[in-house]
Amino acid sequence: MKKNKNKKRRGVYLDYAATTPVDPRVIKVMIPYFKEKFGNTVSLHSFGREAKEALEKSREVAADLIKAKPKEIIFTSSATESNNLAIKGAALANQKKGRHIIISPIEHLCVLESAQWLAKQGFKITKLAVDKYGLINLNELKKAISQETILVSIISASNEIGTLQPLQEIGQICRQKGVYFHTDAAQSFGKIPIDVNQMKIDLLTGCSHKIYGPKGAACLFVRDGIKIEPILSGGEHEFGLRAGTINVPAIVGFAEAIKLCQKEMAVEIKRLTKLRDKLISGVLKIKGAHLNGHPTKRLPNNANFWFDFIEGESIVIQLDSFGLAASTGSACSSLKLEPSHVLLAVGLKPQEAHGSLRLTLGRWTTEKDIDYLLKVLPKVVEKLRKISPFK
Repeated sequence: MKKNKNKKRRGVYLDYAATTPVDPRVIKVMIPYFKEKFGNTVSLHSFGREAKEALEKSREVAADLIKAKPKEIIFTSSATESNNLAIKGAALANQKKGRHIIISPIEHLCVLESAQWLAKQGFKITKLAVDKYGLINLNELKKAISQETILVSIISASNEIGTLQPLQEIGQICRQKGVYFHTDAAQSFGKIPIDVNQMKIDLLTGCSHKIYGPKGAACLFVRDGIKIEPILSGGEHEFGLRAGTINVPAIVGFAEAIKLCQKEMAVEIKRLTKLRDKLISGVLKIKGAHLNGHPTKRLPNNANFWFDFIEGESIVIQLDSFGLAASTGSACSSLKLEPSHVLLAVGLKPQEAHGSLRLTLGRWTTEKDIDYLLKVLPKVVEKLRKISPFK
């Protein structure tokens, strides 16, 4: 079989929004908790006390990142679990006040489906429209809040198009109206500054594996005084809000990942923004390439495009043959054939949404990686467009 000389596998990873490699510094602090420090946090003996101490120190680290109190941090197994706990838990615990919840149409599927589940229980769900950049309209939010509204859940940063919502303004409106404000910050937690007090956030979701920590750990900030109903039964772990044996190694790793992100955040934002802007500028030189999301109000590591007359899946497959890992959108939806609900919400036609490509950068992305992508992508697009049935 002849070798394709054009296919040079470099192993360039540009899908950091899907997941990140665990930082070696994180692995190092986790290892003892798999071995000699293996205790259960609810055990009374020294092994248990040692594990409990590690858990509480991790809680302090997570709280410090977002300017919260340690007792306001609940550890969970995933951002999906945190979002379910926030939305279902807050709705069920506060339904005597009202049964109306407001979300956006560009939320992660776990938020959309949690809201859908509540709708089946008799709750009214309002989806605010977004503009072509994915931003909600603050005046429409004010109008949508009624006496029955108990919760507003708006994603901090879109996992697909990277658009950043005006959290402080949303929080101010919710606080004035007396409703709780939850934000899914899985993509922004540890990447950009977040102050839950300044932004008047009541519930916030954070995730470990998006910030170079292990999978199997996440958190939910629950402002002191806010009642939520647990969705898992079977124990009094995590202040009675999340039953189940605590995954101490993963949580310790999560905390170390947070420390590293906090320490390196300012430098990393500047570095990634520069690489992102170079990437966007280069890709938009390709004929028929269009940027998705806000041109400036976006995550420093996110670039999302759609291409005329090409399917995004085809681009991803072709890029992979050149050693470039990318995606068409959310990792939780990448195996579906339907066009992205996010791209449809910002006004793209189904055929246009099918032509999407998400490129997300991270800690080990270099300028050489961007140069390589910008060398390969135009050739891939040209090749696919020639054989496209959509022209």
